[in-house]
Amino acid sequence: MSYRNILAVASMAAFLFIACSNSRKSTTLQEPSKERTVEDDKADSVLLAYDPAKGDKWIADFVQNLHKKYGFNGNMLVAKDGKILYEKAIGWADYLHRDSLKISSEFELASVTKTFTGTAIMQLVEQGKLSLNDDVKKFYPNFPYDGIKVKLLLSHRSGMMNYVYFIDDIWRKEKRDMKKGVSNQEVMQVIAEKKPNPYTKPDNRFHYNNSNYMVLAAIIEKVTGKPYSDYMMENIFKPAGMKHTHVYSTTVYPKIPVDVVGHDRSWRYSVAQNFLDGPVGDKGIYSTLHDLVLYDKALKNGRLLKKASLDSAYTGHNKAINGHFNYGYGWRIFDGDNGRKVVYHTGWWHGFRHIYVRDVQKNIVIIFLGNLTNGSLLHLDELYKYLKTPIIRKGAYSGSGSLPGSDED
Repeated sequence: MSYRNILAVASMAAFLFIACSNSRKSTTLQEPSKERTVEDDKADSVLLAYDPAKGDKWIADFVQNLHKKYGFNGNMLVAKDGKILYEKAIGWADYLHRDSLKISSEFELASVTKTFTGTAIMQLVEQGKLSLNDDVKKFYPNFPYDGIKVKLLLSHRSGMMNYVYFIDDIWRKEKRDMKKGVSNQEVMQVIAEKKPNPYTKPDNRFHYNNSNYMVLAAIIEKVTGKPYSDYMMENIFKPAGMKHTHVYSTTVYPKIPVDVVGHDRSWRYSVAQNFLDGPVGDKGIYSTLHDLVLYDKALKNGRLLKKASLDSAYTGHNKAINGHFNYGYGWRIFDGDNGRKVVYHTGWWHGFRHIYVRDVQKNIVIIFLGNLTNGSLLHLDELYKYLKTPIIRKGAYSGSGSLPGSDED
């Protein structure tokens, strides 16, 4: 080979090496760091900035009507393309003391918590610390059921009974302390000892219940060696910039340190926390409107999970209900025409009623956090139409009926 040819080959090799190096650098730069920076905080401040004088008038009128006609009491927000269109705190935080809600009020998220637990599990899968095909008995050998895998818990296909009713029945019959919170590990021990009958066989059908995510939180604690609250703070809340989000359990706090009280159906029934506010993962996360906007951002920009993990979480793993509604890994899903997908979750627990909607394709976030369970959130159709998003209500569509246990929370 001539000197000239050798020089040409060497030049080409050097070019390819530099190109590949730049490509790797480019790929690395596109992946957000888990570490927070001053620039991150500044960007979040811009995202959360809102001028009430420039709020969307149509949404303002809609929310006022929802409050007056249907009794909505709570905090709500709509954001699109990185801008808050409208936000409002309307009504009482605690009717007994006539405390008004604030935009910064922290609500018990109820089952919206499940989206966080699902995210944590997918993080551990990415890290190789567990597998979707792992059996619960790998972590809890005395678990009384065979064949229940992590992926079945995530998609509500485990067939387990609902621990809330089971534990409540035992505590009442045995006259146990109804105020002191019971932990996830204690519930797992009771299940191992009492061996309650399952609802159905594993992977037989979709059966929504809280046991699945209580067990997932217990697995998180066993795999990481940390309390669920610590893991969530270090790996989700802090990286996402969620400075007003916490896990509160009555195993740690005799009185949950927030000002918003849940009210069941009427103002006469404020709901006091008890031993069932001890288990977490299915519920137990407290947060604000603005922090939920930051959670949406952190999911979309890859700070919390890789795209492949999100795609898996946003894929329906059950038979669709009414043609459009399904459940993935921690998310309820609306699958529309031409690939249109909306992910969301509802919540209903001890006087709290919520819906958290993320239209990922249209970059729209809709949040209603309510502390009076009166059915007002069943009347959001016109808002969905105004925003040109799918109507997130099963009754708005025809199709096969819901399976047992598939109703909202």
